[in-house]
Amino acid sequence: MPISDALLAEFDHETAATRNLLARVPDARAGWKPHEKSRSLGELATHLAHLVAWVPVTLKRTEFDTNPVDGETIRTPPFQSTARLLQSYDDDVKLARSLLTGISDGELMVTWSLKSAGKTMFVLPRVAVFRSFVMNHTIHHRGQLTVYLRMCDVPLPALYGPTADSIMDSGL
Repeated sequence: MPISDALLAEFDHETAATRNLLARVPDARAGWKPHEKSRSLGELATHLAHLVAWVPVTLKRTEFDTNPVDGETIRTPPFQSTARLLQSYDDDVKLARSLLTGISDGELMVTWSLKSAGKTMFVLPRVAVFRSFVMNHTIHHRGQLTVYLRMCDVPLPALYGPTADSIMDSGL
C-alpha cells in the first residue's frame, strides 16, 4: 500500500472532525479570549482552519521560510465569519487531498526544511512534516479550540467518541 493511502484515511477523518468543530465557532464571540496572552477565539479558529493550507507548501516545495530576510512574514488572515472560514477550509481541504492523492512514496521521503529568517529550524522527510507540522499541529490547536468553545458554553461535537454534549443529546 502506498504511504499516501494510509495518510489519506487519517487526513479525511481529521479534516472532517476539524470542520465539525470549526462550524461551532460563534461569530459573535470571535473576539473572546480566555487570557490576555491568548489568541482570540476567532484568531485560533482561523489559525486552525489555515493549517491545511500548509499541505501544498509541504508537498510541492522542499523548503519554506516563514520570515524571509527579503520578504514578508507569513501571517494568518483575520477572522471574518464562520461561514467564510468554512468555505476557505473546504477549498483548502479539497486542494490538499488532491495533492496527497497523487504523491509517490519517493516524493514523500524527500527532505524538507523549515526556515525562519534564513535559519534552518528543522529538516525532516516530507511525510514527517505532513504528520507533525500539519496533522499533529492541527490536532493540537483543535484541542485548544474545544476548551475555548466549552468556556463559551458552546456544545462540542464528537471528535474521537462522544462528548458530554453528544451523550446528553442522545439521551444516554
